Order: sequence, then C-alpha cells, then structure tokens
Amino acid sequence: DYTDRANCILFGDGAAAVLLEPSTDGFGILDQVLRTDGSGEAYLHQKAGGSRRPPSHATVDAKEHYIYQEGATVFKFAVKSMADVAAQVMERNHLSKDDVAFLVPHQANKRIIDATANRMGVGPEKVMLNIDRYGNTTNATIPLCLADYESQLRRGDNLVLAAFGGGFTWGSIYLKWAYDGNSVAVS
Repeated sequence: DYTDRANCILFGDGAAAVLLEPSTDGFGILDQVLRTDGSGEAYLHQKAGGSRRPPSHATVDAKEHYIYQEGATVFKFAVKSMADVAAQVMERNHLSKDDVAFLVPHQANKRIIDATANRMGVGPEKVMLNIDRYGNTTNATIPLCLADYESQLRRGDNLVLAAFGGGFTWGSIYLKWAYDGNSVAVS
C-alpha cells in the first residue's frame, strides 16, 4: 500500500523457491526449530485474504490485503526470537561458529540480521545478505539468498537458516548443502 509510508518503503517485490529431493547420505535438512505465538497477530498481519476473511470486493476496496505491522514491537520480538532459534539449532547439533559456513537469515532488517549473527558468534563474512538490493521480499528472502550465494556454496557446507514472520512465527533450519554451487548452471 503505497499510501502507508511507514511500511511501503520496507518491502521489496520478489518470488523464489527451493527444490528439495530425498537424500540418504546425510545432506539436506538435518534439524529444525519452529515456533509460533498467536499473540503477535495484532502487531504483524494481513487483515483479510485468508480463511477468516476471504477476499471480496469489500476487503479489496478497504485495502485489507496489505501487510500491517507495528514496527517497534515486531523489531524487538524478531531480534530475540530469530537469534534464539538459530542459537538453539546450533546447540542441539553441537555446531560451533567455525562449523557454520553461512547464516542464511530472513532479510527483514539489517539490525535483526546482525543480532542473530552475533548470538551465533559468526562474523559478517558468514552472513548472506541481499536486503540492500531487494529490500524485504518476505517469503522470498531466504531462497533469493541461496540463489545469490549458490556459487560460493560447497558440498558439505553447514547452513543455518533463520526467519521471522507474521502472527508471530519464527524458526531455524540446520541444512547440510549437497553439491558444489559452481558446478550447477543457474538461470
């Protein structure tokens, strides 16, 4: 909603997907931590378009299909929760900062990304970033990072993915990369 100057400047437009296939040789998603707290709905949500308020002429005319967020509250919760689950997935899998090739964070805010990296103990050279080029593309941020950095990834790299979203929802994934990124053509 370009009339909502508090939010429209924060978000970019993007789409991306990640294709997964079965693996029996120790690669792929090895662990995950997923959390939700519905009390955050008041602070980050879309008013209509889901099953509770399906799309209609009235909901579109009322501009209820745009994101709403109370930035300060969302920021505080996101900083703590994203960092907590990333650290938790590392602890559960006995990963040190030296074991992690990259943090692949949701690209919502550079300060949230920095807080997550700091909590994990990883330096900026191990953090995938593209928010400076695309903005916050919401669900597309992590797949876009993987595509942007694919040529730098090597078979066996340990990746920690971390994200935060509406409602509130947040999570982290421990992923072991399965191939050398420079050996695959991406179009």
